Parts: sequence; structure tokens; C-alpha cells
Amino acid sequence: MIRLGSLAGYPFEGPRVLGGWTPPEAAAVYAILFRADPENRPHDYAVIDVDHADNLAETGLPFGHPRAKSWERRAGNKWNLHICTYEVPGGLRSHRAQIARELIAVYRPGCAPDQYIQKWEDEWIGSYRAPTAGPLTTARDPSGSAAQTPQDDSA
Repeated sequence: MIRLGSLAGYPFEGPRVLGGWTPPEAAAVYAILFRADPENRPHDYAVIDVDHADNLAETGLPFGHPRAKSWERRAGNKWNLHICTYEVPGGLRSHRAQIARELIAVYRPGCAPDQYIQKWEDEWIGSYRAPTAGPLTTARDPSGSAAQTPQDDSA
């Protein structure tokens, strides 16, 4: 198992060598990975593509997939490619699509056709001030005595 994503991540099965993998008839999110330095860092993987499918067996995986040639170029050869999958428990197609978009925004895989940025622009909601946005406590005198307020001597 490998965890991909922000915070705690999603528990993906794998990684497995793509060349020896048979796709199951299951809906899932999948990530294509490769090892950039298999000799010195054999447990470090780089994400090069993320997608989702209603049926993994119908995607053309492993090497009949439309982007398989770009994966091979990026990894150096097809035997350096790995796959990991996440079958979203109770998840709909929209859930899988959202997870795939999140992972693309986090990892920015070069072979993914779409790119998403995890960023919030101020103009999307504008700026605002609210009394609840201030500090939760007021300033206190560190000596422990009650704070003195200036007296108005004009009376």
C-alpha cells in the first residue's frame, strides 16, 4: 500500500510493475509512477499520470492506453513503470474524478492531459472584515493589576 494525496492521503494498492499487472473489472482512481533513481532510492516513486476509470479493464492498460508511450518516454522504459489503484469505497464517478483532480493538483504529473492548481484567488470571493476574525482575547497587563484607562480631565 502507498498513500497518495494531501494530509493523510488515500490508501492506494501497489505500486505494482505495470508490465506484469492485469487490470481488474473495477471502478478506480489510478496513478502511474516510476522510480527516478532505482539503485540509490528504490522506494521513492514519482507520479507521472493520474486518472480514473469506470472499469480499469476497459482503459487499455497496461500498454494499450493512449498515454502509454509518453509514460515509457518519461520513465526510460516500460519496465520502470508502476501502477497503484484506489477503489473508492461507495464512491461515484464524481468522487473518483474529484480525487483524480486533487492528486493532479498535488503532484502535477507531466503526462496528465489536464493540470489543476491548488490555489485560491482573492477575487473569487473578495476580501472582507468581520468582528469574529479578530483575536480571541484582549490585551492584559502582565503585572496582574487591572488595566488603567486614561481619564478625561475636561469635566
